Amino acid sequence: MPEKKNKKVVIIGAGPAGLTAAYQLCKEGVESVVLEKDTVVGGISRTVNYKGYLFDIGGHRFFTKVKAVDEMWREVLGEEKFLKRSRLSRIYYNKKFFFYPLKATNALLGLGLWNSFLLFGSYVKAQAFPVKPEKTFEDWVSNRFGKRLYETFFKTYTEKVWGIPCNEISADWAAQRIKGLSLLSTIKNALLASQSDSKGDVIKTLIDAFDYPEKGPGQMWEKVADLIQKRGSELKMQSCVEKIHWRKNKVTALEIGINGHHELVPGTDFISSMPIRELIRKMEPKPPEEVAKAAELLAYRDFLTVSLIVNKADLFKDNWIYIHDPSVKVGRIQNFKNWSPQMVPDPNKTCLGLEYFCFKGDGLWTMKDEDLIKLGTEELGRLGLVDPKDVEDGAVVRMPKAYPVYDSVYADALETIKQFLARFDNMYLVGRNGMHKYNNQDHSMLTAMLAVKNILGANYDVWSVNEDKEYHEEITGQEESEAALIASTQPMVPKRVT
Repeated sequence: MPEKKNKKVVIIGAGPAGLTAAYQLCKEGVESVVLEKDTVVGGISRTVNYKGYLFDIGGHRFFTKVKAVDEMWREVLGEEKFLKRSRLSRIYYNKKFFFYPLKATNALLGLGLWNSFLLFGSYVKAQAFPVKPEKTFEDWVSNRFGKRLYETFFKTYTEKVWGIPCNEISADWAAQRIKGLSLLSTIKNALLASQSDSKGDVIKTLIDAFDYPEKGPGQMWEKVADLIQKRGSELKMQSCVEKIHWRKNKVTALEIGINGHHELVPGTDFISSMPIRELIRKMEPKPPEEVAKAAELLAYRDFLTVSLIVNKADLFKDNWIYIHDPSVKVGRIQNFKNWSPQMVPDPNKTCLGLEYFCFKGDGLWTMKDEDLIKLGTEELGRLGLVDPKDVEDGAVVRMPKAYPVYDSVYADALETIKQFLARFDNMYLVGRNGMHKYNNQDHSMLTAMLAVKNILGANYDVWSVNEDKEYHEEITGQEESEAALIASTQPMVPKRVT
């Protein structure tokens, strides 16, 4: 095992993956420095404070099957800082609300008996004549729910989220995000108190309770940032990585811009959670042309939250509502008071987060904050959720590269990049954008934990995390391979791509 005292690990990014890596290294007595280009930690899992009103960049449930991740959450915050929250979410479609998970009476009344019959007929047709091979999101969903239900409940919202047609989105994304669900399992959930798949396992997407820090997910990552600094690690904020210097099979140092000057940060090992496209662009010397071209094919979806303070104590009981309505631009609405009462300082008011999916530089992204607040207020009124005159204040937060895009070209491009990066024996990619994988917070943390293990001499395949698609959406009574990784003394498959 390498001598820990000779290690200096440089970590790019102070989101869940980067901070988890620093935290685990601290526990091993290994020095690290974390570089964060923003002014706050947490990445997409931050919590924003606007005049005492707290809101997330999207809602972040704290639920995992990975024991080591759950233990870290409790170790950092303590059990008393977590609230057990009941889940309530609905779909707004065709001017009606549908519970998600579906409830039989609500679904039948909302869709109507005849439409429900047609939906089931479409499903039967899909089972008899499935699309083969499944290449796109449209193919994958239509095969499991029928074309009619796909067009009813999936198409509009998914295209709003990604900004591209569903027949250009890879089937990989559907398989990763909604594995285990089908029309029959959805109907079963609507009729029964608990949801299971064909093997008797509960579908994670449909869990009815989750944990949540009393002051949002940012509370977790702010505490981790504080702990690692107290234990000797360094956190450099507003530090932009400008060059990644490498030679042969090693990264040697990072060149960063900080406080108006340049600085060289050497290290023995490097962990990156920055978007892969940026990582390849910043490498010095430049990678081979085919690698650079592959990196430019990787796309990202940007995101902004319009947080509105409403002069009403109660509006609706949902934690969040999916907006499947093409007449408005908002994609999802969070009610942060229903995530935690401590997110709202005045019990007589409510704080809503309106989520808009966009591309950096488009009309939504470049819209002035006051115009976005006006748009959000008008759309709430159009949806019948809030009387616009009750909206008294608002704020806007923009989050670039919130989601790696799973389009028709990403898989081949990513494989080309992985083959090139496999030559480096001291650089480890972790997290969502760091691996261009739609990892949840717990998966991002697990990739960081395994990267630390590898730095200390193990040989885990970090890329295999979240490849077991059953893990992502199902809760079983049996120990999962991913949940057992950290405790295992045996390596998985070799981490290097050959």
